[in-house]
Amino acid sequence: MPVHPSATLRSAVLESEVNPAMCLFLSLLLFGPRVVIAIWWLVEPLRWSAAFDTFILPLLGFLFLPWTTLMYVLVSPFGIDGWDLLWMGLAVAADLASYAGGALGGRGRVPGYGSPA
Repeated sequence: MPVHPSATLRSAVLESEVNPAMCLFLSLLLFGPRVVIAIWWLVEPLRWSAAFDTFILPLLGFLFLPWTTLMYVLVSPFGIDGWDLLWMGLAVAADLASYAGGALGGRGRVPGYGSPA
């Protein structure tokens, strides 16, 4: 039985409606912690200078490990021990998951991302 052209068009429209939401979600995951780092550094620079001795480590953290950098600044004023190690581990896991998510997720499992035609 042939597929009606309007049904194909309707499914293409539904697929294109899913993509912007996924792009927004991924943009927030990518830029969210970096925006927080920039704002927090502008609002409370003394806390950042207490957490880091040099400017290079927060810069590298901003670029490569934003969740870990945020968590370190949050827990470092009183030293890192006990529950702080758990929070740091979760932040490292969040950073690793943000990098590995594209490789492990696969295009076929994400709604709106079919196989390329």
